Order: sequence, then structure tokens, then C-alpha cells
Amino acid sequence: MLREDQLPTHSRLAFAGRLLFTSLFFLSGVTHFTNIPYYVELTPEVVPFPVFWTLLSGVVELAGAAMILANWRPRLGAWLLILFLIPVTIVVHGYEMIYAAEAAERLNQQAHFLKGWALVGAALLVTQLGVTRPSPPPNLEPNHLP
Repeated sequence: MLREDQLPTHSRLAFAGRLLFTSLFFLSGVTHFTNIPYYVELTPEVVPFPVFWTLLSGVVELAGAAMILANWRPRLGAWLLILFLIPVTIVVHGYEMIYAAEAAERLNQQAHFLKGWALVGAALLVTQLGVTRPSPPPNLEPNHLP
């Protein structure tokens, strides 16, 4: 069994993790501006001003993702993503998971609902731990790694 100090750490791995985590938010954030009708249609009718919320959520997604990817105030960026994720997960995917007419669409929305909460969990980790490279364990010298 590997000990914690034997697990790989590297700045490139940290960057790859930030890139993989934020790629979803970059793609989604951009499409909030390039495909506004799609997002307006996803918004339940009880939500007022769907175009406004679509555009605002796109800005929040892009800002939060950029802050995490660039490692510039990543904890604040993660809080922005949480601010986006919680209402979208509940209001859009939770609503559709219950009320969609087709069983296949309800299952699709259930997957989005669960993914939304998983992303909230990952963003919460960023709010608490940040995204900087951890220091090497104290018992290892930088030039003498196993």
C-alpha cells in the first residue's frame, strides 16, 4: 500500500486538474451567449427574466472558471461556480428530473442533477484547499524523490 508521501504531486498535474475541472464551465459559459434560446427553453416558466439569468449565469461560469484555471483567487472562483451550480441544479435539472414528459428525459436530467451536486462538492474542495501545488513532504528533499 502506498503512503501519502509516495503519491505523485507535480505542478503539471495541478494544472491538468484545473483544466479538466474548468473545461465544462468554459464550454457551458460560452454557449450561454451563443445559444441563448436553448438555455431560455431549459428555464422553468416560473422563473422571470430567463434571458437575463442565462446571460448572468454565463458570465459567472466564465469568471469562476477563469479564476480557477489561472490560479488567481481560485477560492473566490470556486464560490462563483457554487453560486451558479446550486440554483441551476435545483431549479433546472431538479425540476425537469421530476416534471419532464418523457421517461428518458427524466433520467437524463437525473444524471445532470447528480453531476451538478458532484461539481458542487469539487468546487467546495477548491474553496477550502485552493489549487496550488502542495509542498513536498517534510521527509523528502526536492532533489531526492523516490
